[in-house]
Amino acid sequence: MRIQVQGADLYAYTGGKAFDASQPTALFIHGVLCDHSVWALQSRYLANHGWNVLAIDLPGHCKSTGEAPQSVEQAAQFIEQLLDAAGLQQAALIGHSWGSLIAMEAAARLGARISHLALVGTAAPMKVAPALLDQALHAPDQAIRLVQTFSRATLAPPSGAGSWVFGAGMALARRVQASNPHTNLLHTGFVACDRYSNGPHAMAALACPVLFVLGEQDQMTPAKAARSLVDAAQAAGKQVRVEMVPNGHNQMAESPDATLFALHRFLSAP
Repeated sequence: MRIQVQGADLYAYTGGKAFDASQPTALFIHGVLCDHSVWALQSRYLANHGWNVLAIDLPGHCKSTGEAPQSVEQAAQFIEQLLDAAGLQQAALIGHSWGSLIAMEAAARLGARISHLALVGTAAPMKVAPALLDQALHAPDQAIRLVQTFSRATLAPPSGAGSWVFGAGMALARRVQASNPHTNLLHTGFVACDRYSNGPHAMAALACPVLFVLGEQDQMTPAKAARSLVDAAQAAGKQVRVEMVPNGHNQMAESPDATLFALHRFLSAP
């Protein structure tokens, strides 16, 4: 599905289902050097179980045109414009890593227009080491390899069979990086994560329940790094759910079923 948003031709994967105005909508937002495909299982399941699904490529990423967002705030404004362009009065936001910051900031701004907020692999602040920022700028392929190593609890499946999550992650990151010849998407995304500081305030401003899906072995955004967000939401009286799933930072690929079940329980709750 393609949606025109402020001059950008945005791609949104719908799980193979046509939009049905009578159904609720879930909007999936990917992280740095990712695209809609990281949500393959979760988006297809929801699309076949009563939800409209829009798993987007952010502007300037892969199948979406336009300028790549330079900050979390700019990307959150884009999410608001996307809802308007799609004619959506309300949606659930589901974001991973950088996408979790975008979803959180957008939910704080949009109030009752957001029915649910799910943050997968999140942290506040989401600081990036200066050495990694420098490597992302000057030697991005080396930085990609380092990030893929630390983003996963295992570099190959224990049985020696099935998908190779490290190799798949490398291929996807390189493809996304190459999709925009005008912007270093790795460095731009990392800088946006590093500079965002509104997390606790955004939590207090939410008008919807919030789910945290955190990886037990996540080295990029360790579970303890989400504590300030959980505490801020609870202190503000929000409905908060925390679910731990096995493996590392790319929960959707390493623990796809556990991540899906956590999302489904949350979205299905009264």
